[in-house]
Amino acid sequence: MTSDEILLDVEERMEKAIGVLKHSLAGIRTGRANPGLVDSLRVEAYGSQVPIKQLASVGAPEPNQIVIRPYDPGTIKDIEKAIQVSGLGFNPQSDGRIIRLNVPPLSTDVRRKMVARIKDLTEESKVAVRNVRRDGNKMADQAEKEKDLSEDERDKVKEDIQELTKQYESQAGDLARAREKDVMED
Repeated sequence: MTSDEILLDVEERMEKAIGVLKHSLAGIRTGRANPGLVDSLRVEAYGSQVPIKQLASVGAPEPNQIVIRPYDPGTIKDIEKAIQVSGLGFNPQSDGRIIRLNVPPLSTDVRRKMVARIKDLTEESKVAVRNVRRDGNKMADQAEKEKDLSEDERDKVKEDIQELTKQYESQAGDLARAREKDVMED
């Protein structure tokens, strides 16, 4: 395996770890309505579990309201039921065509719990990035043993992997700080 192949693999996997963090952070409630709050919702419709995005358009026309417009009005009851059992804490209000979710303001205690969850998710992401670094270093060592890389090339690859690790850990920290700021704002 060449040094470029190793670095490309490491960078792709670190990028995926950050992508998972971004997706997880989008699902964390702030005081404002955000369609991302219901993105992970799966609805029992047509005999299987279907992501809500495939059944309806989701928007946030007001800072404290999410509006869900089912493509098929026949699924509105299924969507309401999924929201009620989801544990998101929303009470769906339906007029037969659209569902409105009022997003209540967060208490200080709930905000602190959200920040703690953000910190946990960020740490998981950083651990994933470090695991990728470890794997990349192993690949570099293996490539040197197999005479694909010289000792100097292996050391250079490891330095580059460390730089990528710092870069992606920093990116995770920046994402977390931005989301914490959103959560703590009124």
